[in-house]
Amino acid sequence: MGSPPVLRRLRTLAAVALATATALALPGAAASAAQDADPAHTRARTASHRTLVPMTPPHSVTHTAVPAFDPAPARASLERLLPSRASQFTLVPVARTASGDRFSVSGGPGAISVRGTSPATLLTGVGWYLEHVAGVDIGWPGDSVGRLPATLPAVDGEVTRTANVPHRYALNDTDEGYSGPYRDFASYQRDIDLLALHGVNEVFVPTGAEYTYYRALQDFGYTEEELRAWIPAPAHQGWWLLQNLSGFAGPVSRQLVESRAALGRRIADRLRSLGMTPVLPGFYGTVPAGFADRNPGARTVPQGTWIGFGRPDWLDPTGPVFDRLAAAYYQVQRRRFGDTDMFKMDLLHEGGTPGSVDVPGAAGAVQRALESAHPGATWVMLGWQRNPSPAVLSGVDRSRVLIVDGLSDRYDNLDREAQWGGTPYAFGTIPNFGGHTGVGANTAAWTDRFHAWLAKPDSALRGIAYLPESTGGSPAAFELFTELAWQTDPIDRAAWFASYASRRYGGEDPHAAAAWEQLRLGPYGMTSGGWSEPQDSLFTARPSLTATRAARWSPTAMRYDATRVERALAELLLVAPELRTTEAYRFDLVDVARQALTNRSRVLLPRIRTAYEARDLAAFRVLVEEWKADEELLGRLVGSDPRFLVGRWLAAARSWGADAAERDRLEYDARSILTTWGDRVPSESGLRDYANREWSGLIEDLYAPRWAVYFAHLDRALVDGTAPAAVDWFAVDDAWARGHATYPTRPEGDPVALAGEVLAALRSGS
Repeated sequence: MGSPPVLRRLRTLAAVALATATALALPGAAASAAQDADPAHTRARTASHRTLVPMTPPHSVTHTAVPAFDPAPARASLERLLPSRASQFTLVPVARTASGDRFSVSGGPGAISVRGTSPATLLTGVGWYLEHVAGVDIGWPGDSVGRLPATLPAVDGEVTRTANVPHRYALNDTDEGYSGPYRDFASYQRDIDLLALHGVNEVFVPTGAEYTYYRALQDFGYTEEELRAWIPAPAHQGWWLLQNLSGFAGPVSRQLVESRAALGRRIADRLRSLGMTPVLPGFYGTVPAGFADRNPGARTVPQGTWIGFGRPDWLDPTGPVFDRLAAAYYQVQRRRFGDTDMFKMDLLHEGGTPGSVDVPGAAGAVQRALESAHPGATWVMLGWQRNPSPAVLSGVDRSRVLIVDGLSDRYDNLDREAQWGGTPYAFGTIPNFGGHTGVGANTAAWTDRFHAWLAKPDSALRGIAYLPESTGGSPAAFELFTELAWQTDPIDRAAWFASYASRRYGGEDPHAAAAWEQLRLGPYGMTSGGWSEPQDSLFTARPSLTATRAARWSPTAMRYDATRVERALAELLLVAPELRTTEAYRFDLVDVARQALTNRSRVLLPRIRTAYEARDLAAFRVLVEEWKADEELLGRLVGSDPRFLVGRWLAAARSWGADAAERDRLEYDARSILTTWGDRVPSESGLRDYANREWSGLIEDLYAPRWAVYFAHLDRALVDGTAPAAVDWFAVDDAWARGHATYPTRPEGDPVALAGEVLAALRSGS
């Protein structure tokens, strides 16, 4: 199979090494554009940060010094992030040693030197400087870089930080579906820059994965048309890759398959250029119906249903055909997306059935197929529910596995070393499900557990894993969690949030500090034991007087003291005028005001129920009008920020269609994932409103009208003394999902004035 992957990548690094470890003086944007246009140049820079972290028991780090790398990709990222200040940074590549990734920051006014062990680590050093010296923030989303002085401030001496774990992993299997399945390369590139800025070095890349199945399976008896009907539309592809469903909102066009593959390659190449590892979907046996009939000797296991969806079949990995299909899959994947050494796979996810297949033997066969195609590769598994099972782990070389744990902060009394038999794992969090717009996370569990688990005598902890189902909505959580990997000692949460409040808006302000202290004690102070996410909104719930959540698997009650969010809003509205101009302030203000108003729904609905059950028509009508006024205000509030506009989401989907019919299918894909999620059976089996979110367009055209119809029926029932009329809510939701109304793609209104309206409304209604 040729040279071992470590040696191959060392040779790659040597091929692109600079003669000296000095910074490039070239303007980064032009160099990056030239590299993007030259695929050979891009491939020559595929220097994975992981090549010096062999997956050998017990994940001991046995690095060898490596040549200097080309910092041009980091320079290009810096030009994108700080176009007017990038020239004041000198980026110096240094060799990685046994201690792993590290950066150092030093320099005088306007002459900041950053040394780092990869292009991404150089950016991590820049990020540290911006936060801890310059006192500004580049968040996900929102920034305060407009507050930077013309001449960047000096560093007091030299500061060095070393990563305490080799794996800093990001992105859930669901991220593309819930964060934006129809984004363009510029959007992904921005995300990659932000991930590097915050120390991440491994990123899941499912974009374009359908191409690999599409091409490989044509040699196993399927036509292009059959495969394009089997592949679901992009918003639902994450669950197809998890073997949960197929074909939804299809068929997809050849153009869409090819375009997404090209985008996936660009994403993977951008990661490689920064020394980051693209984690690609591996092959573990997902096949279309009828595979065994077309391939003599193949054994397939029907997988039944997943929440009402028919699941694809599972090709027995211990059978005679699996190895051939796996080899074809990896050959196509390497040719189209380039090489890597980390692959994401989860056998029998969420209810999959093995039938008569020997699970340990199947897991071993999957790993051997991966090893044959990519010697030395790491199998990434998600720690979720009962996954990975003892049976799966018993069949594999566990030293070549990394479990990204989605439950590290959700439950108490966890012992991952015992549960997973010493398998290397990453401390992970899923603080968001479905892209809900709720604020908050179990941050105390992060700061209390991470370093303690890392220091255990038998610790198998080798990384962090940032795994919200949707990213780009909780900048404080993202920054605190990723910082765990770069701090020697446990983080003091009170001190961290105080510092965050100062840099978030580009200057110290007592009201900003007071606001973030309330948020720390409230939504960012939620405790573990049963949930990792905050409660969702009742404004977005299916109408019922007994509603306690919108999504079936969301918390049913407040997880923190709601008054703390209202106090935070009051403080934010008093922040100094010069700090209010930052994008970070305006996003946070809208988000906190939205959360404060949303929390009010959990006070109002029980009051409405009480009035209805008491048959107090006057009180019922007063409370319903308050509910409607709050929804109307909520719609105007979120319409003032671009991150809360459903119009952008839908316009992006339509832009990918090859023709009018496909544009309509893709719009349905994008609308349904937010609402019905699927056809009637899956939707009513639990998936409806799973991805509910308080976005402009959704509020005014779906959520508020639903409640208005419901309350009108209750009002009529009180007047007539009859039972309220039944409503087919799925039909209501499905009509919106299949609609084509257009919505604003640009924000409207003054966020500060609207947030002030929210505070006034809350105080008048309390």
